[in-house]
Amino acid sequence: MASSPHATPLKFLHPGWFTLVMGLAGLALAWHAAGGVLGPWAEGVALTVGALAAAVWLALLLASLWRWQRHPAAVTEDLRHPVRHGFVAAMPVGLLLLATWLQAFELIPPVAQALWWAGSIGQLSVTVWVLGRWLAPTVPHAPDAQSLWNGVTPVLYIPVVGNVVAPLAGVGFGHELWSAVHFGIGMFFWPVVFTLLVARRLAHGPMPPRLQPTWFISLAPAAVGGLGALRFGWPLGVAAAFWGLGLFMLLWVGTQARRYFSQPFALPFWAVSFPLAAFTSLTFKLAAALGHPGLQLAALALLALASVVIVTLTLATLKGLRDGTLLAPEPAAPVVAASP
Repeated sequence: MASSPHATPLKFLHPGWFTLVMGLAGLALAWHAAGGVLGPWAEGVALTVGALAAAVWLALLLASLWRWQRHPAAVTEDLRHPVRHGFVAAMPVGLLLLATWLQAFELIPPVAQALWWAGSIGQLSVTVWVLGRWLAPTVPHAPDAQSLWNGVTPVLYIPVVGNVVAPLAGVGFGHELWSAVHFGIGMFFWPVVFTLLVARRLAHGPMPPRLQPTWFISLAPAAVGGLGALRFGWPLGVAAAFWGLGLFMLLWVGTQARRYFSQPFALPFWAVSFPLAAFTSLTFKLAAALGHPGLQLAALALLALASVVIVTLTLATLKGLRDGTLLAPEPAAPVVAASP
């Protein structure tokens, strides 16, 4: 690997890197959902990609602990940052997804259960912490007051609406009631976050270009909500309604994809990975439940698209690490740090 122009690349390993785990784990689950159509080899792909996601999560955890020891001020800055603090939730969401992957293959159930509980408690804690910032006292017209709007980005879906991921494995583990608690929190705050995003866009202008790919996270709540509806055994019409809303979100945000991704590659590009993979899984499962051949063809097309996108993101990430363009200071953006 070529030497980075920055002396301490570890300093810039912020929590947003855990979105790689979400994307890879989501792709693994999408390939597993395709097993009924494509056969055992699809499950082999799912097993391999899921193992890669687990390895990436562990590597990032160890690196993050090392960073906390070497650069505690950088960690504190992330927790105070109006945008980066939301990525902290990518860590417990990654655990919930890895638990779902292990459950799908019936691998080491005690470990899967432990990962699920760690992800569940971690996700609930992060949600309370993030929403607590909304109620923190601010002084009108002071920088920390404005930073509340700076923090209204689609990244908020991860700590707030990310609770809907819990039922994907929780119901199968027999924790249906606790899974419903998570699901209710996520579903309640989904329209709240969406309303805030639209208000911020209309009243305060667009987000910095670097963050605009995160609009694709808007697809995730509908996709995972539909998967949750199937796990709870709700009527198929409910899951189909989630699927239809997810399709609209994909088309709506997708119209801006060329503009969003015309800028140089950066970590926020990974925002498209998990939502697209989750929507692919929902399409496969809904097609199987309804016996709908058209949906099955759509699911296969989505699987191909998600796979190409995530492989491309992975290669671009490796190139960015090699060239020293990723673990580096972020370009200046019009955001202001909030009070802790």
